[in-house]
Amino acid sequence: MPNIKNKNILWHLLAIAIVAVWGTTFVNTKVLYNSGLTPLEIFFLRFFIAYICIWFISPRQLFSRTWRDELIMVLLGITGGSVFFLAENYAVGLTYVNNVSFIVCTAPLLTVLLGITFVKSIKASWSLILGSLIALMGVAIVIFNGSFVLHLNPWGDLLTLLASLCWAVYSLLMKKISNSYSAVFITRKIFFYGLVTVLPAFIFDPWTATTSMLLTPKVILNLLFLGLVASFLCFVLWTLVIAKIGAMTSSNYLYLNPITTVATSAIFLNEPMTAIAYVGSALILIGVAVSNK
Repeated sequence: MPNIKNKNILWHLLAIAIVAVWGTTFVNTKVLYNSGLTPLEIFFLRFFIAYICIWFISPRQLFSRTWRDELIMVLLGITGGSVFFLAENYAVGLTYVNNVSFIVCTAPLLTVLLGITFVKSIKASWSLILGSLIALMGVAIVIFNGSFVLHLNPWGDLLTLLASLCWAVYSLLMKKISNSYSAVFITRKIFFYGLVTVLPAFIFDPWTATTSMLLTPKVILNLLFLGLVASFLCFVLWTLVIAKIGAMTSSNYLYLNPITTVATSAIFLNEPMTAIAYVGSALILIGVAVSNK
């Protein structure tokens, strides 16, 4: 029993570490956006780097065992890839990264609501619901502060909410498939279908990045971090986390995203944070603790 408990703790710690990394990606995206890359180009380059890397460790199996499973892989590529990141990346271009990070934190609550509604095996405890509501209250406090102090573009809010809904669907689909295939195989399929389903978007938003732009150290370093660490490594590990501790529990750790985002955006982007935003952060931490006790 002690060994089992220790292993579970390690998976929880890994989930926290992954979310901490993802919390910094809002800043990386903002830096690339300010360097002249479009949200579409940022996503494509990020997933292309990750896809190339994963082929070195991926099994030779090309397709899922059934067409139904292959369709789920397509949906994972859309909800956890193309639509999710395009919505999030375009939102970053419209508003402060702090606020995008906080709104994305509605994803765990949406996951709970969708899970209870559509998945019979999922039962939400009172601590999970209460913790989610407390954490979401913290999110609301920061958004309320941002909306009236920073004058956010409402399109940024709507795009971020779309990203949250996509991630909720992604988490539930991943719960369904994560025990049937290896994490590396699933992640490779996500990268592939994410890239394929995003290609039509270039018709409406053509490629503009130049070679000289892509070869600047700032752009190279941020793209490598997004592709190698935040996508390739973290997506593989997150698939394992969902398989080990479940979609509900792992999703709740996304509430911690803003903590990393607040720190990195304050250091690298000089984005303002008021006292009420830190109150919201405290509520988020309390909510996560109650949810995952």
